[in-house]
Amino acid sequence: MDAGGADEILVGGVWRRGSGAEFASLSPLDGTVIARLHGADAADVDEAVRAGAAAAADPAWRDLLPHERARFLVRIADGIAGSAERLAALQTRDTGKSINETRALVHSAQATFRYFAAALETLEGDLTPSRGPYLSMSVHEPIGVVGAITPWNSPIASDAQKIAPALAAGNAVVLKPAEWTPLVALALGRVVEEAGLPAGLLSVLPGPGGVTGDAIVRHPGVGKVSFTGGTATGRAIGAVAAEKIMPVSLELGGKSPTIVFPDADLERTIAGLLFGVFSSSGQSCVAGSRVFVHTSVYRQVVDELVARAGRLRVGPGTDPATQVAPLVTHAHRDRVAGMVDRARAEGARVLCGGRAPEGDAWSRGAYYLPTVLDGLPNGSATCQEEIFGPVLVALPFEDEDDLIAQANDSVYGLACGIWTRDYRRAWRVARRIEAGTVWINTYKQFSISTPFGGMKASGIGREKGREGILAYARQKSVYWDLAEEPLPWSS
Repeated sequence: MDAGGADEILVGGVWRRGSGAEFASLSPLDGTVIARLHGADAADVDEAVRAGAAAAADPAWRDLLPHERARFLVRIADGIAGSAERLAALQTRDTGKSINETRALVHSAQATFRYFAAALETLEGDLTPSRGPYLSMSVHEPIGVVGAITPWNSPIASDAQKIAPALAAGNAVVLKPAEWTPLVALALGRVVEEAGLPAGLLSVLPGPGGVTGDAIVRHPGVGKVSFTGGTATGRAIGAVAAEKIMPVSLELGGKSPTIVFPDADLERTIAGLLFGVFSSSGQSCVAGSRVFVHTSVYRQVVDELVARAGRLRVGPGTDPATQVAPLVTHAHRDRVAGMVDRARAEGARVLCGGRAPEGDAWSRGAYYLPTVLDGLPNGSATCQEEIFGPVLVALPFEDEDDLIAQANDSVYGLACGIWTRDYRRAWRVARRIEAGTVWINTYKQFSISTPFGGMKASGIGREKGREGILAYARQKSVYWDLAEEPLPWSS
């Protein structure tokens, strides 16, 4: 789907107008309307789930051998690769992200489908050790219909990380992209359709979370929900899942610590710190937004961070030179600005940024300057709550044990960065930090082959890796009797 195209969503294999309220996709560059859509309501969700259940149960899909399902994933990957530049440009228009980042996200999406196709080719059941005259095995079967709810900060990549393993496991998928950024998910739906996936196995239902998302989560025909987004919404989904006795995967928020020891390679460290929080304009669940720096190098590191943050290239996402693009909406930009104002009220020193750029060239866009704060304790609201914007808080430390306590003093546990030349210390600290992912002398490096997820309020479950397919399957044990005599029960 191109921006400004037909007002159509994909419901159970049919492109048509949604039955819900109209909403607009707005440009982060100037607030103008890119496209208008009617979202999916509960009736659309019901139609999509019923069509998905029928398609998943159809022998044409149900009885495919794993390597035959893998062929569909490869064709989808080829379709994404063939439409890569169009998809990247569309995502930049819809989200404001830099074109370099959206190209990388599109590449990630096609690589995800290829990876799960390869993993599906080699995925095995287990022949378990017998403890009697029988053959015992463990097999995995499709759940049926999976609800996938994805965030606005990384469309298409997040979509692929849920759709690909769910299809690989033999399910149908009902995808709800974020209301703010629906266009690239709908375009992906076209690519999937053109790849020949049987109708009904994928629906794309944009709309408000409280309407479309809620209907997906509560629908009795949905056997699992995979959600990436805010912690409050994740808790609400978990509550519904408990009532349904339904499995969920929840990848939620973060307030990730990044730790700089005095022996770190400071040139690499500064570059990593800047990338860790200011790439994606800070709109990343793993953003390294709490930077703990040893007191012996604190002033040197913070001064260099401030100097280099002030030189980052702020501009439109369409410019390949842009490093910090506009935030996703003007309302979100205002929320970030309000949280920085609260930091000032808490006593923070604003060392750079702390405002939107000034001038006519910036006034229409949802821009916010890269911001570095210090002077706050780790227990302050600014250091504890996710800002989801280009805002870094620097904190000094001296003692390793106290550092670990402060780094772990958070409801979140998604990611952490450690910068040091001491490999023993790196390993020791990495094992003590409560986070699902730890980077050592790097940051925001990802691999589809490596599981990803959070601890504590950052979520439950893992995505990616070969076992990512099994997250969308039900496990069954099968016993095959080999005994010569019947069970000793008859008279």
